Amino acid sequence: MQDKLGKADICLFLEGTYPYVSGGVSTWTHELIKTHNDKSFHLVACLPPGGDTTIKYEIPSNVKSISNIFLQELPEGVGKFNKKEMDAFFQKIEMPLLNLQTKPHLDELQKIFDILHSVGKPVGSKLLLNSEAVWRMLLRMYNTTLGNTCFLDFFWSWRALLGGLYSILLSPIPEANVYHSLCTGYAGLLLARAHMETGRPCIITEHGIYTNERRVEIASARWLDDQKAMDLNVNKKMTEKTLRDFWNDTFVGYSRMAYEAADVIITLFEGNQRLQLLDGASPDRMHVVANGIDIDKFIKIERKEGHPPTLALIGRVVPIKDIKTFIRACGLLQKSIPDLRAWIMGPTDEDIEYYKECAEIVDHLGLNNTVIFTGKVDITHYLGEVDVIALSSISESMPYVILEAGCIGIPTVATNVGACDEMIMGMKSEKPALGQGGAIAELANPKSIADEVLRLLTEKPYYESCSKAIKERVARYYNKSFQKEAYHQLYSTLVRLGQHQEQIERVHGRDWVRSTQAI
Repeated sequence: MQDKLGKADICLFLEGTYPYVSGGVSTWTHELIKTHNDKSFHLVACLPPGGDTTIKYEIPSNVKSISNIFLQELPEGVGKFNKKEMDAFFQKIEMPLLNLQTKPHLDELQKIFDILHSVGKPVGSKLLLNSEAVWRMLLRMYNTTLGNTCFLDFFWSWRALLGGLYSILLSPIPEANVYHSLCTGYAGLLLARAHMETGRPCIITEHGIYTNERRVEIASARWLDDQKAMDLNVNKKMTEKTLRDFWNDTFVGYSRMAYEAADVIITLFEGNQRLQLLDGASPDRMHVVANGIDIDKFIKIERKEGHPPTLALIGRVVPIKDIKTFIRACGLLQKSIPDLRAWIMGPTDEDIEYYKECAEIVDHLGLNNTVIFTGKVDITHYLGEVDVIALSSISESMPYVILEAGCIGIPTVATNVGACDEMIMGMKSEKPALGQGGAIAELANPKSIADEVLRLLTEKPYYESCSKAIKERVARYYNKSFQKEAYHQLYSTLVRLGQHQEQIERVHGRDWVRSTQAI
């Protein structure tokens, strides 16, 4: 592992977020780095092929480097292999690749890594993706695993997944005392690799659960036109599985290996831990560290009167936020509240086609004077005139907006995803119970959202009760200082441990340290 900029205290592994995409996880990452300005960071970002690298944040000075891994984009590889060498290579790597599907384990990942790096020649796309030998391996795999599916779909699925795996295993990783991944998936694979190569302490912080979000994405993927995927029988044999199973199993396997590598597995709320356990996380490594906000910043916002009844959705205009359901809810609400004002506050440029579809629905429902797309804004300039927050998301982790609005007594109506229920209705362990700070609505149900918002906007005693409860809950449980202290303790302890390991390696060598860790 080479890094001309030297070792950092912490290396963050990121996927589809900071610093190139704005949103909740990116904001969390930005604040984490700024808050721990006594630590240095390397950032490694996993991006789709040709991904946009326009930086959306002002990078803090304690970031030493940013490197990108474009998934599926491999160097061509300069090594030349004859037919005998290529066949021998793929015969060795075939079984570990298959095992990642059926019994994912770090040992199998280590075998693949060792095979890739033991041939004595630089390997790349020429051998791994485009050779006749890999074609023969894929044919064998197809016939023994998913021979009942469309071969063309199988071919492109394998090529995409293998390309992603190889790009992770062939890219350089910066040196650091601690490795910290902000999801499982490909970033989690990097964490597994860092664990295998360095033995340094490893952390995972999951906001949403990666495999859960991938299942939603894969289930709705039109390009996987696989009719057998509609068969929900859980007792399917490998030969009866579908390509959607194939994709899902791959990412579950990546999660299992990331959990196996991690010394500490953090999530934002208790509800996520059940899903982590299902994907193989060890209970003795699991912790909850809730998001917190800078209460002093938001508490200063003055709530104004004399404005139209105002509803706000704060989030990116992308399908996972189900903006269309929110717009339809606004249409229903407007029939009862003609002067309703509804703001959609978030960037509209991440999925232009989806934004256009949303704008068409606004136009079709005659809501052009009601629903307003503000784009990305500083919400502190708007919250003073917001009466209710609404979140119609299909998936969330722990939305900051519930806390930021709740801090000044604005209730939220949200779907029951992520930590929304705990944040709005209170944790089971909350004593004394503070009451509900808004309401939970049904997924993809505009009427359910509209009914709950209407009650808040028209029943003053109910509104005041919810307002008081959410304000007290944020102050009691979600102060940023609690989160800051938890990561300060964790980073300080693990960085010292990483430094101690380095000192031992200087005396005894890395191989000796790794052998003792394996005992």
